[in-house]
Amino acid sequence: MPRTHRRDITPSASRLLSSLRDVGYDFTTAVADIVDNSIAANASRIDIRIDDRGAEPSVLIADNGCGMTRATLVEALRLGSRRDYERDDLGKFGLGLKTASFSQCRRLVVVSRHSVHRYRVTTATLDLDAIASKDRWVLPPPDLHYANEVGSDWLLSSTGTVVIWQRLDRVVSISGPLNGWDRRRLGKLIKDTAFHLSMVFHRFLEGKAGRRRIRITVNGHRLRPWSPFATDESSTQCMTPQSFELGSSSVHGRVLMQAYVLPTREQFSSPDEFERLSGPRKWNGQQGFYIYRNNRLIQSGGWCGLRAPDEHTKLARVAIDFPSSLDPLFNVNIAKMRVSLPTDLRLLVERAVLDVVKAAQATYRGPLKVVHPPSDPAVSEKSRLQPHTSYTELMVALRAAALVTGQSRSLAKVLDRLGQDAPDLAVLLGLQQSPRRYVKRGRADA
Repeated sequence: MPRTHRRDITPSASRLLSSLRDVGYDFTTAVADIVDNSIAANASRIDIRIDDRGAEPSVLIADNGCGMTRATLVEALRLGSRRDYERDDLGKFGLGLKTASFSQCRRLVVVSRHSVHRYRVTTATLDLDAIASKDRWVLPPPDLHYANEVGSDWLLSSTGTVVIWQRLDRVVSISGPLNGWDRRRLGKLIKDTAFHLSMVFHRFLEGKAGRRRIRITVNGHRLRPWSPFATDESSTQCMTPQSFELGSSSVHGRVLMQAYVLPTREQFSSPDEFERLSGPRKWNGQQGFYIYRNNRLIQSGGWCGLRAPDEHTKLARVAIDFPSSLDPLFNVNIAKMRVSLPTDLRLLVERAVLDVVKAAQATYRGPLKVVHPPSDPAVSEKSRLQPHTSYTELMVALRAAALVTGQSRSLAKVLDRLGQDAPDLAVLLGLQQSPRRYVKRGRADA
């Protein structure tokens, strides 16, 4: 009987960590991934400080969550940490703390307080250079003096966790003092991070995520939630919500879809609010799907290949919510920045997307100008029966209004009757070329 040889194929610690630095994060999404952990720890307050004081900048993310024991903290620093995720958890792979941090820095320090009744902090450090020098997964001895210094600033009055990024080699030049370019870049990152968090976690900031409202500050400034859907504007059109069942042999769940048509510039409460709702990519780039996983925004804007962005549909925005149980179908990536719509869902939402696009086009065009049909008796019968642009726009507006009020079936019946009683008028409105063909279309729309 041949002898079997067991060989250790533990991956190289240095090479693996270096590879994981490039899984797709940018600075703002990396910070958001750390905030996910704070929310999972039931924090109600999260403070982010991007510090450019002194010779070496740093990033600090502190929360007042439940904190971690020494054993829990060590496990949290393991790649692919062993933990069970709840249904509403924002985490997924057990990699976020490490991959998000090392995508931006070379040294990660975590300080945590778990006990409510007494002040006692625990700390641990992961240092890329230390791991590279030994090529082993090891934690160096903790710096208790630094831990107590951080704890006295952030953890004295409550439990919580402080994550610190040091040696920001992916952010600034760390070979010497900060130069003007570095300081300008850090200033821009502060603004970009504030907006990104206000968008990604807007439901948590609003208290609409099924848990208590959270407070997030960036360099001392409290974030105002940025909801893509302008629900506070009186002219925003909220379509009828829809629900779809998705599943496979191993997973199943329900996907919710809610479409909105935002107001035009003239309909907004103020020009400043119109500009604020335009988003970072402005109106044309922000139209489309806003995809949420457990109330956390994963993807903002774009039609996922169902259609191309268009100036006339820039007011259309559609929320799609799915639970973490459907992660395999949506192909959520590690950085939680991108998803793909399942094929079955694409087929289900196609008609709904067409409806909201029509409503957005009608809103974009604005109030209709009434143009009377030609009265000149010399006008030929053929030209008299050509659909007039204004009447076509009227039909688009009627269909959009029926969709918003949930009366699409009723409108289809009315138009069906109109096609029978006044076929010439039906043709003038651009409904169909003959009463018989129009009736079939009306029934199909119903």
